[in-house]
Amino acid sequence: MPRKKKPINHSDLPDHEIEAIARCILPDILALFESEEGQKEFAAWKAQQENKGAENEE
Repeated sequence: MPRKKKPINHSDLPDHEIEAIARCILPDILALFESEEGQKEFAAWKAQQENKGAENEE
């Protein structure tokens, strides 16, 4: 079984605190992306990113 790569932590926070924060906010992030409003916001952000990429290519 392949090993997981450990993320590199360049902050002053210990890994266990970062993981605790992530566990607290993950349900809210998932709920946002599953909602209709969140999907619209993501689509708008994605279109904006694609427009930026097209501008940089010119």
